Amino acid sequence: MEKILIAMSGGVDSSVAAFLMKEQGFDCVGVTMKLFGGEELGIKKDHSCCSLDDVEDARSVAMRLGIPYYVFNFSDRFRECVIDRFIGAYENGETPNPCIDCNRFLKFDALFRRARELGCERIATGHYANIRFDEASGRYLLEKAADASKDQSYVLWSMTQEQLAHTSFPLGSFKKEETRRIAEQNEFINAQKHDSQDICFVPDGDYAAFVEQTTGKTYPQGDFLTEDGKKLGKHKGLIHYTVGQRRGLGLALPEPLYVVRLDLEHNNVILGRNEALFSRELTANEINLIAVPKLEMPRRLKAKVRYRQREEWATVEQTANDTLRVVFDEPQRAITKGQSVVLYDGDVVFGGGIIKETE
Repeated sequence: MEKILIAMSGGVDSSVAAFLMKEQGFDCVGVTMKLFGGEELGIKKDHSCCSLDDVEDARSVAMRLGIPYYVFNFSDRFRECVIDRFIGAYENGETPNPCIDCNRFLKFDALFRRARELGCERIATGHYANIRFDEASGRYLLEKAADASKDQSYVLWSMTQEQLAHTSFPLGSFKKEETRRIAEQNEFINAQKHDSQDICFVPDGDYAAFVEQTTGKTYPQGDFLTEDGKKLGKHKGLIHYTVGQRRGLGLALPEPLYVVRLDLEHNNVILGRNEALFSRELTANEINLIAVPKLEMPRRLKAKVRYRQREEWATVEQTANDTLRVVFDEPQRAITKGQSVVLYDGDVVFGGGIIKETE
């Protein structure tokens, strides 16, 4: 019987994933990764994905399923690979996506290696996505979930061939309501539990306060400037702002203005009209290609630069070992450094990378 490690967050999705893998006859082991103590910052349990309550919910489901259950402490690795990168991105004028880093460095790296040490041949998670082996190319492909409203393929673009070959996403063909129905039928304690918010370690969504509290630094004020250099007032520190932001500027303006650029060199926030946010071209690095080992020539693909965004047609070129150039057919709004660009060929995730430059 194949032994499989189930990543159990305490939520309904990973709980049902564990149920489905056991139903398929796998020798299942449930594991919760202790990443960050929400209680340390006073985060309510509904807003944290790794609280003590979540551990108890996961343990309850594992006991109900009759499978072994463990808690692994990966807090040091999480601090180094997720929190420190999150802070570094904001200090660099970027807007990070820590959920992607968590998948990249924790779930499908640290946990993947721990599974091997425990003699597990694969891991399973509650992500809504699909994996398929393509005979023609000899490669494992990552594909969108059947439920488009829950599809999480965007945050999984960094998965390698080895990881895809030894991972299962049992919820890939399910809709969310089906997942909850299975949890209710099995009387799981978390059947109606709310989905956790995206950033589990940031209290109340105040990213800047988290960065200041964690680093102990005070980030200097500077000027709000128009694109032609006119001063509009003082900003609170660059880490408080992201490209496309309009609310929370603290300015009385005669017309709607948005953050169009963060000037790190001079510590200025550049504001402009909505039309100034649109650009067609970006450069990405830290790239990972799934469908092919290397992009030998420019290719027409669809791409998106945010999780909740529709893919748009673009021409994609690999300009160096670790660099992609993406040119959209139509200008895209607020392409933001630090976010991920993810490439799609139909339902297949072709690959992705971290946005480093825009047009």
